Amino acid sequence: MAEAAGADGIDDVLVQMAACQERLCYRFKDQDLLRAALTHASGAEHRLASNERLEFLGDAILGAIVCELLFQQYPDYLEGDLTKIKSIVVSRQTCARISEALGLEKFLILGKGMTTHPSVPSSLLADVFESLIAAVYLDGGSETAKQFVIRYIGPEIEAAVEGDTGGNYKSLLQQLAQREHGTTPTYQLLDEKGPDHSKCFKICAQVGRRRYQAAWGRNKKEAEQRAARNALSQLNQEAPPFPSD
Repeated sequence: MAEAAGADGIDDVLVQMAACQERLCYRFKDQDLLRAALTHASGAEHRLASNERLEFLGDAILGAIVCELLFQQYPDYLEGDLTKIKSIVVSRQTCARISEALGLEKFLILGKGMTTHPSVPSSLLADVFESLIAAVYLDGGSETAKQFVIRYIGPEIEAAVEGDTGGNYKSLLQQLAQREHGTTPTYQLLDEKGPDHSKCFKICAQVGRRRYQAAWGRNKKEAEQRAARNALSQLNQEAPPFPSD
């Protein structure tokens, strides 16, 4: 957590902003947008210089992008089903969890009173994620913002659709990779077999340059979940549960 910067703290804030951009895998053309997104009202010279307006915009952008993704990806779902999934994916809890996984609390610009707290309230973590979405949108445009949201929200959509909060290994691997390595996992299709109506897929998870043991699945989503679980096991120095042969 950074205090509101005076003359002596400007360099520290610039260093933090550079580290934040590395963590987000996005570099801002307009650095003032990033600073505004990271600035809580307690650390701003006045309320208009805080991230409150960006949060307002980011909340709307996040909702619109998630609605479009759900509409396109799940054409057989009724309105009620889509609404239920959306409410989970764009919830304050989800946004706060993503911020925590990214370690964004380290980059927040807070007032002196807030920096004495032992931990950052989850409401602030949710706010900063929504503010960053708006900042990316204003800095890079709608398509850039969409890709930014997909990177962090994609696994959350899958978890909500599957009704699986504890066993979504792709989401768990993404949080670990972002927190420990500052990167997002990718998944490589290595092989497939079987007739068209009953194919199996072999997929491996990759974090940075390291590939982890592949896994087979009855569809790509299942194979990716199993590959993510293999990767988590290997990262924890455990034997991967799913064979690659």
